Amino acid sequence: MGVDHVSKIEPCLWLDDQAEEAANFYVSVFSARRATMPDGGESKILGVSRYGEAGPGPAGSVMTVEFLLEGQEFLALNGGPEFTFTPAISLIVNCETQEEVDQLWETLSEGGRKGECGWLEDRYGVSWQIVPTVLTELLDDPNPERSQRVMRAMLEMDKLDIARLRRAAEAA
Repeated sequence: MGVDHVSKIEPCLWLDDQAEEAANFYVSVFSARRATMPDGGESKILGVSRYGEAGPGPAGSVMTVEFLLEGQEFLALNGGPEFTFTPAISLIVNCETQEEVDQLWETLSEGGRKGECGWLEDRYGVSWQIVPTVLTELLDDPNPERSQRVMRAMLEMDKLDIARLRRAAEAA
């Protein structure tokens, strides 16, 4: 695939026939994110492989697309309609700002489905959790009353709202 290194663990996304489209979409989303947060890792297409005469896909059609999202390697496979995604596996994106949360929430859910507690399903059926990094800090508060107020507030949200989470922590 023309890669200088290989990740020890590389998620494989089994798609029907949209591997190249999905990889390009994800790379565009995370490349745009990197423009607003320069300390993020690189997002790019690493390589495309095609089916040969032996199949099982049509000769010359895209078999796999290897790509990076913020430095994490992924493989998208055009494997056919036999398998689909479930929320049992999701990709977590940790966000420092509300602007990041808002942008990723809207962009990744376009054509998909917005869920609860920061979860969404994209147009390809992949589940994502768009999580402000402050959430873990607030939920790990040594004061159980504060952390439980944050948990209750989170459970009432669809897209997570940092200001509301902080207000919940500070409520008397």
